[in-house]
Amino acid sequence: MPYTPHPIDTSSVVLPEEIAELTEWLARNNHEVWAQQRVADGWVLGPERSDRAKTHPCLVPYDELPESEKEYDRRTAMGVIKAMYAAGYKIERER
Repeated sequence: MPYTPHPIDTSSVVLPEEIAELTEWLARNNHEVWAQQRVADGWVLGPERSDRAKTHPCLVPYDELPESEKEYDRRTAMGVIKAMYAAGYKIERER
């Protein structure tokens, strides 16, 4: 039987604007966490991804990523935030 993903339904979640702004900050951090683990595992910057050679073209600072890669990180961050709201959690910034 093929796997059928069933993520949390976040289609009705509308985030406050200040929370939506958090997305870019989390996307940047998501990339940093990913890159840190890759480097710790011996990966280096390379022209293409190679599991054998442990090279990856996205081992660069977030600001140097192609927009498509940044958008992947943004979608991941937004998905987590929306799932938290769908589960009844709220995020508040300390002032």
